[in-house]
Amino acid sequence: MTSKVFKQKKIVIASHNKGKIEEIKDLLKPLEIEILSTDNFNLKEPIEDGSSFEENALIKSTYVSQKTGIASLSDDSGICFTDLNNEPGVYSARWAGENKNFNLAMSKINDLIHKVKNPSYDCFFVCALSLCWPNGSNVTVSGKIYGKFSWPPKGNYGFGYDPIFRPLDYDKTFAEMLPELKHNISHRAIAFKKLVNLCFPSLKN
Repeated sequence: MTSKVFKQKKIVIASHNKGKIEEIKDLLKPLEIEILSTDNFNLKEPIEDGSSFEENALIKSTYVSQKTGIASLSDDSGICFTDLNNEPGVYSARWAGENKNFNLAMSKINDLIHKVKNPSYDCFFVCALSLCWPNGSNVTVSGKIYGKFSWPPKGNYGFGYDPIFRPLDYDKTFAEMLPELKHNISHRAIAFKKLVNLCFPSLKN
């Protein structure tokens, strides 16, 4: 796996998703650098036509770093349900529609799972993080956390599908957890720890 130490004074988070931006900002805070997002620039979202989370993350980080001339960190993540052949997967955001109605998406998942005979309710979140420099060099990593489908949705923290995901060995959904806990165990945290080892040695404990 390629490694490259990050030495820049600023970084752009390649996302318009406020929940993701806040989580990533929290993870990057110890760097004491200027943290921007695509909201600081008049950028359209690139077409995410990759077949994996890693490919889509790289598409976003490459696009933003080239457009801004600043190193960019992107996140592509989603949830996969074993009972639904690992759907929605890379299409997790699209299942929520243009209006990002995740309540509708979660209801759809509940309906589909209850049509499955003897469902396992197994599921997992995946997060791919891609750090790309304006010269095109990049480091891309991924993290995964397993859990169970939980219905009805519970919790007011987090975002997206967090209210229906209960990680293994915990009795709360992601949305019921305080951010401090979720940010320490999540798929994003797992991916970020890999990225730290490769690019941010100053953040190692």
